[in-house]
Amino acid sequence: MTSRLESAAKTRRALLDAAADLLDAGGPEAVTLREVGARSGVSRNAPYRHFADKEGLLAAVAAEGWDRLADALKAIAATDSAPSTQLRQALMALVELGRKRPHRYQLMFTTPERDPAAAAQAAARAQEQLLSIVAGVVGEADALLYGALLFSSAHGVAGLEISGHLAEKKWGVTTEDLIATLVTLTGAMHPARRTT
Repeated sequence: MTSRLESAAKTRRALLDAAADLLDAGGPEAVTLREVGARSGVSRNAPYRHFADKEGLLAAVAAEGWDRLADALKAIAATDSAPSTQLRQALMALVELGRKRPHRYQLMFTTPERDPAAAAQAAARAQEQLLSIVAGVVGEADALLYGALLFSSAHGVAGLEISGHLAEKKWGVTTEDLIATLVTLTGAMHPARRTT
């Protein structure tokens, strides 16, 4: 029984990895259950035993993206770095995800038609981790307000960079400059808590 469960988990892992690779290489259009199965080295019908359809598979890839981001933010929060440094690193982790895996990043921010609650739940852990980092800079009372502002701002910066609209030649700033400015402005609003 255990080996059957281990085998199913191994197959699911291989399917998710293959789907993520296809997504990263060519976007959602490149992901088909048939190609995912072929790349995973499993039978043609194996993907259908784990996922109802392509949308279910992509939703699982997006949820895993949120889990990995949450793990990265948790690791940042566990460091001895100053709160403002942790905040800058956390916002840059979001931007780096967009830089390295733009298709996956965009998928993570696309609400699936079939189960939007599951998508929100997948994102919740990463958002809670970010809020705990923000609270270290602005305090618990203002964490939600500043967390939403910083999260949406970093997402906007990442989106502009992905689309090419944030070209350094045009604006004269880098993404890193913008993130550093967001953190500086946030700290300036709470000077009693500010640490560099």
